[in-house]
Amino acid sequence: MEIYWNYRYICRKIIIIRMQSHFKIAATALALGCVTPQLSAQSYFDLVGDADKAISEGKWQSAEDLLTEAIESQPLNPSNILLLSNLGIVRYNLGKDSLAIATLDEAHRRAPVSVTVLSNRAQVLTAMGRDKDAYADYSRIIELDSTLTEPRYMHAIMALRQDEFDKSFEDCKALEQLSPEAQETQIAYASYYSATEQWENAIPYYTAILEKTPSTEMYAARAVCYLMLQRLNEASADITSGLELNPEDGELYLYRAYLNKMRYMNEDARADLTKAIRLGIDRKRAMQLIEE
Repeated sequence: MEIYWNYRYICRKIIIIRMQSHFKIAATALALGCVTPQLSAQSYFDLVGDADKAISEGKWQSAEDLLTEAIESQPLNPSNILLLSNLGIVRYNLGKDSLAIATLDEAHRRAPVSVTVLSNRAQVLTAMGRDKDAYADYSRIIELDSTLTEPRYMHAIMALRQDEFDKSFEDCKALEQLSPEAQETQIAYASYYSATEQWENAIPYYTAILEKTPSTEMYAARAVCYLMLQRLNEASADITSGLELNPEDGELYLYRAYLNKMRYMNEDARADLTKAIRLGIDRKRAMQLIEE
């Protein structure tokens, strides 16, 4: 039955957070010692600093202008690789998808083994729905540095979306060695066990995640496990908890519709289904659920 939780949605939420964490890398690298003439370097530093401030405030157009000016002011500065990498993400946030990828491609051409550049490009590709290209970048990152937790986690999640379950499980085991208590490790295992319908195995991981960081998405994910195991009271409790956090979550209304159907509460099921569709759930998917 197609009610599995939405990996793409979870992945994209994480991507937004992760992308913001890379923006200050270029400014930090510059501050650590780029050797350039004093006056020119000061101007370059100022532009990068102003760009960093614009990024932190979400002023994407100003950030693009400042980063472009900094790059053009010292075209041979090696730190431009990082500026180009950040510029690619800025342009993505401006809705300039093709230009964003072209900018990141140029950064990668200049620094083909830069994990930062590959990571930024992978994030943008994922957000654009170019899963196979993003997966290839994450695979390359792991080849370059197998000790990084975040790319390994993203690779594990994206492997599931490519139906490469064995590779995802390998990533889970690697994450467990790298950082056994990390939330990324727990989400990766929970996702793997859900995708492979090992519901009982998934539940403890969701529980550990929820104990630390309650969220609508994780309540929904654990509710699916309970539904598949016919543990209806526990599923109902998770759906209720999730809706308390976000009463406009369409996935949870879809799951509650299925729950009500299992309880032979057909009118309630149809009411929840109608609301799920109104909140953005695909009508075809919703109707297939209620007709099963």
